[in-house]
Amino acid sequence: MLILITYDVNTETSAGRARLRRVAKQCVNYGTRVQNSVFECILDNAQFVKLKAILKDIIDENVDSLRFYDLGNKYKTKVEHIGISRGIKAEEPLIF
Repeated sequence: MLILITYDVNTETSAGRARLRRVAKQCVNYGTRVQNSVFECILDNAQFVKLKAILKDIIDENVDSLRFYDLGNKYKTKVEHIGISRGIKAEEPLIF
């Protein structure tokens, strides 16, 4: 299934900047960055649960925000892109 992950991490402190880097690193491990704080991830249920738990442990829920959009397995009919593409498509292999 395609999961769209968006986040907003407060970077006013050095701890916030560290959280931002950690969140981005975990998202890179699971998917493709499509905008600065937006990732498309092809995940199964177990991977989704694991990634949510990892990210929840990183953020500070008092000042940061995470959003997960489950676009399902038929996501190709739900995603429309206009403009320059950033990176590769979510379903393409990451290693060539």
